Amino acid sequence: MTRCAAVPGPRDLDGLVAAAWPARSVQDIGGWLLRHADGVTKRANSVLPLDAPRDLDAALARAELFYGKRGLPTVFSLSERARPEGLDAVLEARGYEVVDPTLGMAADLAGPYERDGVEIADEPSPGWLDVWWSVDGRYDHQLPVATEILTGVPAGYASLDGVAVGRGVPQGEWLGIYAMAVAPEARRRGLGRRVLRALLGWGREQGCERAYLVVVERNAAARAMYAAEGFAESGGYHYRVKTISGG
Repeated sequence: MTRCAAVPGPRDLDGLVAAAWPARSVQDIGGWLLRHADGVTKRANSVLPLDAPRDLDAALARAELFYGKRGLPTVFSLSERARPEGLDAVLEARGYEVVDPTLGMAADLAGPYERDGVEIADEPSPGWLDVWWSVDGRYDHQLPVATEILTGVPAGYASLDGVAVGRGVPQGEWLGIYAMAVAPEARRRGLGRRVLRALLGWGREQGCERAYLVVVERNAAARAMYAAEGFAESGGYHYRVKTISGG
């Protein structure tokens, strides 16, 4: 049985997400965490600005150089906890564009929950990876890095009928829900809901008391499903992205 590990407090959505979706490398430049994972997902390849740096201009230049050297756009993950205050406006003035506004949602693990044919394993099977990557993936050569991110912390990998998957990460009192995916041909059959409920029940078995997830704001169908299952909006973040200059 996977045990829940101590993590940041429940109000620290940034910390929970960062811990559940670990980058390959993290460099701390005086309160800003420069995360890098070969460009696989913005979450693992972005600046997490937890504290205000002594010299804002120098920190911005350093961050842009860090990602530029790696051939990646400079991306900031910005919640209401981003520091220094007003950073969002500073980035906008520098030409950074808003990308993927994302909502946090949370729920108590009240139950009861049934497995209902859902299998949950300690590692993602090739079939699990195939389903998830067919929905959320970008390029085949990036799958090994994505797998490294997924398996970077203990988690449960739920699968149903080879067409629906999800990932649960026990984090103290919290269970993080990630990588929910249903193959296009199997949608509108309630399979995602069954995977979610099975993961919530599994999380209770691990000793977790509440669950959280993050969902892009534009995904109205997913948001409606999560709300119907007792999740309420609680915080969120968006990205600011500066593309690589040509020439």
